[in-house]
Amino acid sequence: MTTINMTMALTVAVLFATGFYLMLQRSLMRVLIGVVVLGHGTNLLLQIAGGPPGRPPIVGTVAVESITDPLPQALALTAVVITFALTTFLLALGYRSFVLVGHDEVQDDVEDRRIGTLSMPAASLASDHDHAAHPMEDEDDEGADDDIEREASR
Repeated sequence: MTTINMTMALTVAVLFATGFYLMLQRSLMRVLIGVVVLGHGTNLLLQIAGGPPGRPPIVGTVAVESITDPLPQALALTAVVITFALTTFLLALGYRSFVLVGHDEVQDDVEDRRIGTLSMPAASLASDHDHAAHPMEDEDDEGADDDIEREASR
């Protein structure tokens, strides 16, 4: 039975935490760096999961217990390719955003803001026939729509 090196486990945890934190930012360059850090953390995790180094996986010459499992190495190679593809896509997206807008900050969508400001009907435990007897009024929603449209036109 093998034990996990605590230093490597903490390193993977820090890489994952840093990568996820950066991916939640509004700047596309921070998202890009977060993807790269997360990719490195994934590669390190896969190599740790592979266990200690062993013999090449050639059956017939050595005992099966001393052979290295090739699956984590193949998964790490796949993770490298996916991270590279996502990095190039985010670089192109960040460059295009900078050329068109002048910065790489992701802006709020006006439609998302409008939907967020609409008042949601309160959930009730009453049956459906009680809801039909007392319909909810939507007069406030129209005023909120006008305010959002005026703000978007500025």
